[in-house]
Amino acid sequence: MTLEIDALHKRYGRTVALDGVSFDVRPGEIFGFVGSNGAGKTTTMRIALGVLAADAGEVRLAGRPVDLQVRRTIGYMPEERGLYPKMKVGEQLAYLAELHGLDRTTAQDAAAHWATRLGIAERLGSTVDALSLGNQQRVQLAAALVHDPAVLVLDEPFSGLDPVAVDVMSEVLREKARTGVPVLFSSHQLDLVQRLCDRVGIIAAGRMRTVGTVGEVRRSGGIRLEVHAPAAPPGWADGVAGVRVEHATGGRTTLVLDEHADDQAVLAAALATGPVHGFTVHTPSLSDLYREVVS
Repeated sequence: MTLEIDALHKRYGRTVALDGVSFDVRPGEIFGFVGSNGAGKTTTMRIALGVLAADAGEVRLAGRPVDLQVRRTIGYMPEERGLYPKMKVGEQLAYLAELHGLDRTTAQDAAAHWATRLGIAERLGSTVDALSLGNQQRVQLAAALVHDPAVLVLDEPFSGLDPVAVDVMSEVLREKARTGVPVLFSSHQLDLVQRLCDRVGIIAAGRMRTVGTVGEVRRSGGIRLEVHAPAAPPGWADGVAGVRVEHATGGRTTLVLDEHADDQAVLAAALATGPVHGFTVHTPSLSDLYREVVS
């Protein structure tokens, strides 16, 4: 099933929080939702869960508007701690599973399974407030998974985790996606988003600025070529279509190519000036593009 975010609008007084936000998360896909603080990520997610009402637009799961019954099939992990601090981990996970409709035995089995999978089985008898922040984050994810959700919506799930815990959580998300579950998560860790996600959406000031595969989004920032042609005169690349000179000094030129430019035409133009000692292609990272989009 596909999670559809369709033309969401939301205002708080004069502040526009969301301005026509649209994207979808497809079955078996991990979608990274990226933006600065206050860009609209959490507002979008809360509307998707029915915690907030949109001023306009709609959220659908498998073509059906999200109501109470549909919400019960969604696994949600909020950015802020949403657990009972004085309740034991195992009891809490089983309780949350029962709230989603599981019988007691199944709920207890699911709690034990996800605690083991996320490396906190030995803490099932501990209260949440006795755990480290990283382990609390693992319990939060277990709470989102314990009822076997049809879709996952996770707000900053990797916040505060050590590298080992990041690897464990990443693999869990991949496992869920491989079963056909759409996974939507927000994160400021753009290297992780680039590594983990099938597609990514960048939001700024309440508007979606770009949506696509990680490769498509990176290429949309323009491919850069670094050319070392010692004998090349100034302006040697001016006649090549789709090419802009970003920087040139001492026979070294950095060029920005649009999607229609031909790097072989650039190489031919450089060779026409004499020897070429270097010809390196650079695709901007997601972090580089993010800085351009939100600046």
